[in-house]
Amino acid sequence: RVPLVESGGGSVETGGSLRLSCPVSECSYSDYCMAWFRQGPGKEREVVAGIDCAGRTTYTASVKGRFTISRDNAKNIMYLEMNSLKPEDTAMYYCAADGVYCVGGCSRCTQYNYWGQGTQVTVSS
Repeated sequence: RVPLVESGGGSVETGGSLRLSCPVSECSYSDYCMAWFRQGPGKEREVVAGIDCAGRTTYTASVKGRFTISRDNAKNIMYLEMNSLKPEDTAMYYCAADGVYCVGGCSRCTQYNYWGQGTQVTVSS
């Protein structure tokens, strides 16, 4: 299993963009789930977006139309492209893999078994 190590975080102004990356293990079956989570200051951790090895994606409402989750199966890297960033997007972002009981998509798994250490995203107004 590939250790999950996020990269690409940083500080941007409102309206800016960032792309997060996370190396993941090679896909072994189509509905294997991976996801991006975030935890803002004083907030609970929340799922941002999920993707399976077939490329099916789900998003939390607050990021739809602004964020795009993807996976490069040749390089085994998962990405989170973040555009039109807002101050409320400020958070530590985590990648996760091996979702369990993912009824309704990979952003709805009851748990994820593997987690990265996180990368900080700060959006200033």
